[in-house]
Amino acid sequence: MAVAASALKKWEKVREFALALPGAAEEFPWGESVAKVSGKVFVFLGVDDGSHPLGVTVKLTDGTVHAHALTAPDAEPAGYGLGKAGWVSVPLEPKGAPPAELLCDWVEESYRAVAPKRLIADLDAR
Repeated sequence: MAVAASALKKWEKVREFALALPGAAEEFPWGESVAKVSGKVFVFLGVDDGSHPLGVTVKLTDGTVHAHALTAPDAEPAGYGLGKAGWVSVPLEPKGAPPAELLCDWVEESYRAVAPKRLIADLDAR
């Protein structure tokens, strides 16, 4: 399956943003890219090789933001019971998918939900 260039560009921006956050590191459990901070995943990035649709999964603890994310085309609570904890899977390829800037806002919220306070303070000091 071919990856849409616009979706791939968006995915790359989100990945770059996530990995620039204080203490962030990329790992590849299950063969998929995730960004972690202090050993905790804050964004699931999936794969960019076209074997699966491009998307991101983030933890959104603010009820309004969470509800807004679920209005994105084909967005849904994350599987494996993660949706119950506020995780939302957002596809990047459908028409009307959120822009990279909004996705980065959601990645930052997800980061803040799992990062240690000292790293959040580092982020706020930027």
